[in-house]
Amino acid sequence: MAQLIPVDPFDLIIVGGNGDLAVRKLIPSLFHRHRDKQFSDDSRIIAIGRVEISRAAYIKEVKSALMPAVSTDESEFDLFSDRLHYCYFDVNDYGAWTPLADMLIGHERKIRAVYLATPPSLFGAVAAGFKINKLMTSDMRIVLEKPIGHDFVSAKAINDQVGACFEENQIFRIDHYLGKETVQNLLALRFANSLFEPLWRREVIDHVQITVAEVLGVENRIEFYNDIGALRDMVQNHLLQLLCLVAMEPPSSLDDDAVRDEKLKVLRALKPIGTDLVKQSTVRGQYASGAVDDAVVAGYAAQLNEPSNTETYVAIKAEVDNWRWSGVPFYLRTGKRLAAKHSEIVIQFKPVPHAIFEDQNQQTAPNSLSIMLQPNEGIKMTIMSKEPGPGGFELKPVSLDLSFEETFGVRYPDAYERLLIEVLRGNPALFMRRDEVETAWRWIDQIILGWEQSQQPVESYLAGSWGPAAASVMLDRNGHAWTPGE
Repeated sequence: MAQLIPVDPFDLIIVGGNGDLAVRKLIPSLFHRHRDKQFSDDSRIIAIGRVEISRAAYIKEVKSALMPAVSTDESEFDLFSDRLHYCYFDVNDYGAWTPLADMLIGHERKIRAVYLATPPSLFGAVAAGFKINKLMTSDMRIVLEKPIGHDFVSAKAINDQVGACFEENQIFRIDHYLGKETVQNLLALRFANSLFEPLWRREVIDHVQITVAEVLGVENRIEFYNDIGALRDMVQNHLLQLLCLVAMEPPSSLDDDAVRDEKLKVLRALKPIGTDLVKQSTVRGQYASGAVDDAVVAGYAAQLNEPSNTETYVAIKAEVDNWRWSGVPFYLRTGKRLAAKHSEIVIQFKPVPHAIFEDQNQQTAPNSLSIMLQPNEGIKMTIMSKEPGPGGFELKPVSLDLSFEETFGVRYPDAYERLLIEVLRGNPALFMRRDEVETAWRWIDQIILGWEQSQQPVESYLAGSWGPAAASVMLDRNGHAWTPGE
């Protein structure tokens, strides 16, 4: 494993510090980085919340969230807890920021990073609060959680508000999928191996599938989720970012703007899906009651206690209109309450141009390359091979598997661990630029408008299945099938 380099002294301010994201993801990620000795002794984590509790009570809450990791490392948590601070006030009341201002006095020379673990409606107000209260420093940065807005107009408004207080190179728009080890390895796979790059084009690749499937339902996010849906929640950011990394041209370097320039070109090349195409190129779904892990679970509408037209599943046939990818479908799908927790990119190659095994009644399956994101990160190449033995010439697909954890023998950091360190280092390469976010929203907005104008229904699917039958039919029209699928 690469040597871990400690980051410079910092104050990391988490707004929404006792919310679900902070307690469940951010604080545990910071604990693991602390335990791996990446933080200096005088670095601090300052949580801001609206709940009036003491610092000791907050530390107790954090310790509970970190179980069982802490149970085997009590002394390390004691050291970590020394970094933790808590203050409570209403961030919308700019006269109430005194507790934070007092805490930051004398620490102006440190890196000052602000993480907005809040609803996007607060992004502009919090950014302005730091400026109005004169808490800005020369080495400062701000992190925006997704979703950034609800559509192009709201995303632009948020970017304008935050941009009035922070320079673009200080704004880190986070998508935790970009911090996954396998997503990072996608760049290495494509651009560090002469084997693959010549094949990465329409003449050789038949189609691409990108799946992000979840077993869980919307759980306690249902009120928030009902205004968002799967398209805004997952496709606008996670899936489109994965599509960009698969489809982009080789950047001139790994410089942050060089990589993001190429991703932006892909977003601009996406074929619009308007009212005329939306029914044949998209499927909307919503889970009904079903069985997950041998337990009966309620449907989405039952959880909401009223009928809803919000999609918990979406499948899209996207096309990148450029010379490299013209005519190659990119199938995207994501959903709640599906058959398995499974995230994967599948590059499906075209069949061999001439079969020489017909006399043996053998079928040659096309090769495929699978980049597995979760639950187990790795790469799998499927090729045809002769089965051993003298009994004839029997062909069988076999897999060449690379599990990162087994190969390198290390625990791979959570995506948030990597991204938080990149924020503290001031490296924006793994974060979305303003023009990326807004261009993605323009493409998504057309689909939403198409759904409204065509009154496209939301298809029902059983919880614990792979989604609506209409999604399989969409691929079947082109002679394709989902992997994995029913």
